[in-house]
Amino acid sequence: MLSALSISNFILINRLDVEAGSGFTGLTGETGAGKSILLDALGLIAGARPEKRFVRKGAKRAVVIAEFEPSLDHAVWQELEDVGLFCDPNDALVIKRVVPAVGSAKSYVNDQPVSSALLFALGEQLLEIHGQHSAGHLMKPSRHLDVLDRFAGNEVVLQRYAQAWNRYRLAKEKRISIEAEMNAAQEQRDDLVRDAGDLRALCPLEGETKSLSSKRQQLSQVGKLRDGISDVSDAMARTEAGEFVGLAVGVLQRLTLLPGFEPSETSTGTGQLLHVAAAAFDRAAIEMEEARTALGNLAMSIEGNDDELEGVEGRLFALRAAARKHNVDPDALPALLQTMEQTIAMAEAGTARLNQVRQEEAEAAAQWRAEADTLSRSRRVAARRLEKAVKRELAPLKLEKVKLRFSFQVLDESQADSRGLDAVQIEVETNPGSGFGRLDKIASGGELARVSLALKCATAEALESSSVLIFDEADQGVGGAVAAAIGQRFQDLATRHQVLAVTHSPQVAAAAAAHWRIEKSSPNKSFGQMRASVLDPGERTEEIARMLSGAKVTKEARAAAQRLLEG
Repeated sequence: MLSALSISNFILINRLDVEAGSGFTGLTGETGAGKSILLDALGLIAGARPEKRFVRKGAKRAVVIAEFEPSLDHAVWQELEDVGLFCDPNDALVIKRVVPAVGSAKSYVNDQPVSSALLFALGEQLLEIHGQHSAGHLMKPSRHLDVLDRFAGNEVVLQRYAQAWNRYRLAKEKRISIEAEMNAAQEQRDDLVRDAGDLRALCPLEGETKSLSSKRQQLSQVGKLRDGISDVSDAMARTEAGEFVGLAVGVLQRLTLLPGFEPSETSTGTGQLLHVAAAAFDRAAIEMEEARTALGNLAMSIEGNDDELEGVEGRLFALRAAARKHNVDPDALPALLQTMEQTIAMAEAGTARLNQVRQEEAEAAAQWRAEADTLSRSRRVAARRLEKAVKRELAPLKLEKVKLRFSFQVLDESQADSRGLDAVQIEVETNPGSGFGRLDKIASGGELARVSLALKCATAEALESSSVLIFDEADQGVGGAVAAAIGQRFQDLATRHQVLAVTHSPQVAAAAAAHWRIEKSSPNKSFGQMRASVLDPGERTEEIARMLSGAKVTKEARAAAQRLLEG
């Protein structure tokens, strides 16, 4: 609730400090006394746009301070916490607006500077102003759904719907993300399958390039090796070394058979030397034959090496070409093939994963749509009940010809959010056959305030007592029983809300629990000055009598005022 209001240098107000009580407070005064100025100040607290005209003539700045005492569980505390302003719910909430004559306006909450956007959000939680040109939330189609949901008691249904919506939204985002990954993986997979097939056909082996390079280097020297063998063969043929060794072996063998020179373990001197020489030439003959055989084998081994060199070079070229294509070292090709095969396997397994998330999305979507249908049905049933309840309230307010309805539009699923698939707007028909339209477009100022009052009364039991309700001349153009009905409805609302009502009706003023009188004086020739007084019982009687009789208050008017106050 609003507990205190302090205004300084605001239009006609030099200084005004007033304490507000709970329940219903009536604000009265002569026409032009400045009651609307008080509403302008409260509107500033609620986040209205600051204007330079608010600064009192000759002052440097206008200041409006409002002190509220929200309940501990009021939504305003969470609103503050969400933006990092931690205020103690056990303390008062003080909102301050400063409008300088020159420069930018400033806003404060408990002496902490805040943005105008935050102030507007707080104002929506704390104050509702229903007047000749505004009707609180009725002027904001975005809030019509809130009015209906609160009346329907849809808190649990909305919670279930929001959970289903979030589940569906997350499932959809997950499916879209995986689809994108899969599309990219599929494109990559086609390339990988082709490249892996090529590498598989190539069948690279670990360390193969090094081995092939070494063999290639060896094979590239075959020509030189062939020439060298040929040279050795030619040399052996030219020198006739074989014949000489053979002749030497024969001669020495015959000499060892001479008497006295036979092989013996006891041979000494010349005989021993003869046998050593004969053995050496025997070995030489054997070595010569082995050399001739080895040379032949070597010559035979290099036959066809030209074809092998071509094969080695072709293999090396293929391996190095594959390595260049994939920008890796040739020896890394076996590991690359293994990686490709693993990636292909993962891509193929991803198809099953995608099918799973699609199924999860379908299940979440079905649950979400079911909850959306439940929510929509609840709203439509509640709308019909609320329309009837408002109709019952309109008749005593001299609006029996006015019809109010909730117009529904089913949103496309792409427009859905956590509040459902319904777009709801309050429409009225002020005269039979004139057609329904937006309230602010076809209702007069008085009708606007009274329709707002009727709707508030119809929803009073369903709504939490979260706002200060301010009504500006809801009794305009009515009197008697209708004014009394308005006063009674203010009293009913005041059991759950704090209500402030600007009124010209004595019946409405008499219904108030507290009474402020707004007056304007002219202390100097430059400008007037407004002040507000909290009236005691005697002053209330006098003020209501003035409202009944006009400039001259009669005994009859005082007696009538007393009867109104006594109910």
